[in-house]
Amino acid sequence: MKNFKLNSLAQAKFLTSSVIATGVDYALYLLLDWLWLDPVMAHTISYPIAVVVNFYLQKRFIFDLKRKVHSAFIISMIFSVIGWGLGVGMMVVLVKLPVLCDWPILAKFIVTGVLFFFNFYTKRYAFEGR
Repeated sequence: MKNFKLNSLAQAKFLTSSVIATGVDYALYLLLDWLWLDPVMAHTISYPIAVVVNFYLQKRFIFDLKRKVHSAFIISMIFSVIGWGLGVGMMVVLVKLPVLCDWPILAKFIVTGVLFFFNFYTKRYAFEGR
């Protein structure tokens, strides 16, 4: 039961850092979309910037760093690149759906929800090796 409580606390903290990083992601996405960039290109630019913000928050407030910082950063960025690719792929598919083509922000919400769980477990591995 203790692991569950610690896991829940870590997930709550992760959720908080994710909300902040997602705010950065969405603010940039909406700005780029407003500047008439394609929704997929806007996501392609906004997501990596938010990833760096999230890494800093995770290192500072969430995970016990059990690796050297540069090792954790490299592993985290590898997983982030995979997540970025998954997100871009999902955006490409979702914005073509008739129900989402007029509302690409809804596609972005779906991608964000899916990537939350992928990111939690991969980042925990990057920082803590588990």
